[in-house]
Amino acid sequence: MTYAIIEAGGTQLRVEPGRFYDINRLAVEADEQVTLDKVLFVSNDGEAMVGQPLVEGATVTGTVVSHLRGRKIIVYKMQPKKKTRKKRGHRQELTRVMIDAINLNGQAIAGEAAEAAAKTQPAVAAETTEAETTEAAATEADVVTADS
Repeated sequence: MTYAIIEAGGTQLRVEPGRFYDINRLAVEADEQVTLDKVLFVSNDGEAMVGQPLVEGATVTGTVVSHLRGRKIIVYKMQPKKKTRKKRGHRQELTRVMIDAINLNGQAIAGEAAEAAAKTQPAVAAETTEAETTEAAATEADVVTADS
């Protein structure tokens, strides 16, 4: 499983390709591409790359899905015995971003581009695995007959 920890909108998020996340409002129009280059950590199938503070050459690309507002929170301040009360509400302005790919040194290691590249390579890998399984089955048959 490939994921990255990024900094966006003043918060740190753990992101994976193919999922959407709500972050503080970005100055980007809807349906536009956005590149997030503050990548703090990248995990690629158990291989970890930790930045000091950022991972060099790592970026996360995504598409802005929409702009929205978060849930309303109530801020209530009261001083007892003074008859002082303040009640205010707040709704945070958010941007919903669909993560497309995690890139490292210009190559997509996870996401749509990486899947497209992986689809062309398994045809060669499948032939080698079939040959290996045939050889493994033949050696197991020799072992079984030798034990009998």
